[in-house]
Amino acid sequence: MPSIKPPQPLTRNLKKGKTIFLAGSIDNGAAENWQARVERFFENQSEVLLLNPRRDDWGTTWKQDITDPNFFQQVSWELNGLDRANHIIIYFAPGSKAPISLLELGLYAGSGKMIVCCPSAFWRRGNVEIVAERFGIPFYEELGKLLETEFGSPNT
Repeated sequence: MPSIKPPQPLTRNLKKGKTIFLAGSIDNGAAENWQARVERFFENQSEVLLLNPRRDDWGTTWKQDITDPNFFQQVSWELNGLDRANHIIIYFAPGSKAPISLLELGLYAGSGKMIVCCPSAFWRRGNVEIVAERFGIPFYEELGKLLETEFGSPNT
């Protein structure tokens, strides 16, 4: 299973097979690394390409401003990946605020690409549930259940 992380360019033809963007809680690296669990699930599936925005070299000193070139590149990479993916898994980790994930849910709710995982302990679960219901987005409480239901058995 190939995986692309920023700042790697999104130059491949992303429409062959399944291209899955891993939106969801990161919180500057403080949220659980749920993306690694998804990577393990797909590790033997060569037709799947994961776009993982959890950057290995995130700069805690980056200014969260359009004028900061590193920050601008990261946000642009994420928006381009969201646009180009044919599936978006969004995970709201308990204990995280996930403001950017909530923004991404709103931006892509009507895209037909979104699949939501939101455990009951997420602080804004009600809002997430209502948006998912309104837009007909598949909704799961457990990440493993989302993966198995939407994508089949792991590592096949």
